[in-house]
Amino acid sequence: MATWNSRGLRGSTLEDLINHTNEFYLEQGLALVQKIPTPITPVEFDTANRRITLAYFDQRSTVDYIGVVQGYAVCFDAKECASDSFPLANIHEHQIEFMKHFEEQGGIAFFLIHFTERREFYYLRYADLLPFLKRREEGGLKHFKVSELSEEWMVPLERESRLLYLNPLAKDIESRP
Repeated sequence: MATWNSRGLRGSTLEDLINHTNEFYLEQGLALVQKIPTPITPVEFDTANRRITLAYFDQRSTVDYIGVVQGYAVCFDAKECASDSFPLANIHEHQIEFMKHFEEQGGIAFFLIHFTERREFYYLRYADLLPFLKRREEGGLKHFKVSELSEEWMVPLERESRLLYLNPLAKDIESRP
């Protein structure tokens, strides 16, 4: 069973960017998107500082963020990768299933992926993930390379503090039937 403090800081830079961006979008009246906390069961406490020092995950979470962007229901997950190859094992089956059902209900599901060495961010539509998953199921690569992603889905970073994912989201919405 995974512990809360064993992976607690992984991905925090990307999530900090997204959280800051979401606050900006809310202030501008553009979107209401919230971080979904992972349910935990606290085991150890630091009573002097009133903090949880050890906890276990209660259940698998679905995605990192859910919200509404100008009438469109959206859900997405934030992922980071240090190399030019993104391991598909970083995307869990329960997340794929949740996104599938979310899109079946008319929502828009996607990933925001940060290739940390390149300092590049990509918007990966749920539908664009499926060919990579199929390739893996057929015995092919268990990852995809950044070179397999189109530059048109790069997410601009503004002032090193805002990850402007509404730009590719608008393009995604326009491309849907």
